[in-house]
Amino acid sequence: MERVPKSQEDIGVESSTLGTFMLSLDDPIMEEGEQSEDTSTGERSVFAPSSIPPRPFREPATSKYAPLPWEGHFDQEQNITIPATGEVFHVYVAGSQGPVVFCLHGGGYSGLSFALAAGKMKDKVRVVAMDMRGHGQTRTNNDADLSAETLCSDVVSVINTMFSQAPPAIILIGHSMGGAIAVRVAAQRVLATLAGVVVVDVVEGTAMASLMHMQKILSSRQMHFQSPDQAIIWSVKGGGALRNIESARISVPSTLMFDNEKQCYVWRTPLQDSEAYWRGWYEGLSEAFLSCPVAKLLLLAGTDRLDRSLTIGQMQGKFQMIVVRHSGHAIQEDEPDEFTAAVLSFIARNRIGTYGMEIPGLRRPIQLRSSN
Repeated sequence: MERVPKSQEDIGVESSTLGTFMLSLDDPIMEEGEQSEDTSTGERSVFAPSSIPPRPFREPATSKYAPLPWEGHFDQEQNITIPATGEVFHVYVAGSQGPVVFCLHGGGYSGLSFALAAGKMKDKVRVVAMDMRGHGQTRTNNDADLSAETLCSDVVSVINTMFSQAPPAIILIGHSMGGAIAVRVAAQRVLATLAGVVVVDVVEGTAMASLMHMQKILSSRQMHFQSPDQAIIWSVKGGGALRNIESARISVPSTLMFDNEKQCYVWRTPLQDSEAYWRGWYEGLSEAFLSCPVAKLLLLAGTDRLDRSLTIGQMQGKFQMIVVRHSGHAIQEDEPDEFTAAVLSFIARNRIGTYGMEIPGLRRPIQLRSSN
C-alpha cells in the first residue's frame, strides 16, 4: 500500500510525544500533591510540573481529514424506485422551491460531489444530486452497465419518477462523464420541461485524446485504504483530483466500500472495468452539445480544453462559457462559490423558473468572467 508522506505537523506530534516519554524515564515518580524541589537549595525547581505552562490541546494530525456529514448542505436523501425495473437510485435533495437543478457526477464520484454547492444554492433553487448506476448507494440489476444509453435512460427514469405530477423547469448539470450524459439526455428532447444544460469541464476533443492514457492513470491510483481518512488524504494530497479538503471530507467516503475479504476500503466503482463504454460517452459530444435546443453553459478549468467545433460554436454565440482558472477538474468541489454563482447567474440570465419567470432576487446576473 502506498505510504502517504508525513506533513510537518505529523512529525511534530510524534517528536513531542517521544520527548515527553524520554523525560519521564529520568524524572523521579512523584506522588499526587508532592512538589519538585532543587536538592541543593530546597527551593522549588523551575522545571517542576506546576511551573511549566500546560501544553495547548492539539487535535491528531489526521482529524482534519476525518469524514464530514452531508447534512446541512443537502436536506434529505431518498431512494427512488423505478416502477418498470425495480431498480433503486439514491438521490440527495436540497431546497423546496424554484426550478430543479439536477446534478450528474463524474465517473468514480458520487452525488455528494455537489454537496457544498447544493448548500449554497438551495435558497434559490431545488437541487437533486443522483448517485448514478454503479456509484454511491445506487443499486441496480446490472451495476457494471455504464453505457451512455443506459445512463441516459436512468436519468430520464429518475426524473420522470420524481416529478411525474406537474414537472418543474429543469436544468441538467453534469460533471465529466455526467456532463456527457447530461448533453445526450438534452439532445434526445425527451424532457418536456428541460430549460438548460450546464456542462462542467468536459469536451469531446480533450476527452477522446485522453482515453489512450486512461488505463495507465487508473492503474496508478492507490486502491486500498485502512480508513476513509486515508482515502481523503490521498484525494487531496496524493494522486487524487480534489483541492478542497472540506468537500473531499464529505464526498470521498461515499465513493468507497469496505472489502470484507481484504479487510480494507476500496473504490466503490471499478472504473478500469468500464473501458468498453468510454468512447460512447464522449464521441460526438461537441455536436450533440451544440444541437441541444435549450440554453447552454460550459464551465471549464482551462481554455485549452476547447476543441474546434466548440471554438467555432462559442464564437458564433451558441453557448455561454465561463473559465474558472484556479480550479482543478472538479470545479463544483474545488470552487463551490464560483460554481454556484455561475449556475445562478445562468438561471437568471435565461429567466428559468416557475412558469418561465425570473427567480426573485436573481434579476441582476452575477458578474463573472464570461465569453458571452
